[in-house]
Amino acid sequence: MWSYQMEDNNISAAELKQRISENDPVVILDVREELEFHTFNIGGENIPLGRLPLLIEELDYEKTTEIVLICQHGIRSLTATALLQAAGFVNARNLQGGLVAYRR
Repeated sequence: MWSYQMEDNNISAAELKQRISENDPVVILDVREELEFHTFNIGGENIPLGRLPLLIEELDYEKTTEIVLICQHGIRSLTATALLQAAGFVNARNLQGGLVAYRR
């Protein structure tokens, strides 16, 4: 099982790629708009950032589950990470640099 340091709320693209390639179960929440998600995605659940505050209480994850939030550049997902943490999701993490970094 992959281990990481919780020094901050970010996860690097390299770490996420490695975890996915090792079939480490990773919960991914993509906060881009539906069109962006359908154009390119790495899996996970798609809940656009604008809808997240309305649906946050309906998320079917334990509050201790590690959830990696992703978007195109890592800005919307940073906001989403803060929203989830404020709702008690203690292991919400932001994909640093977003899918742009992931694709490099």
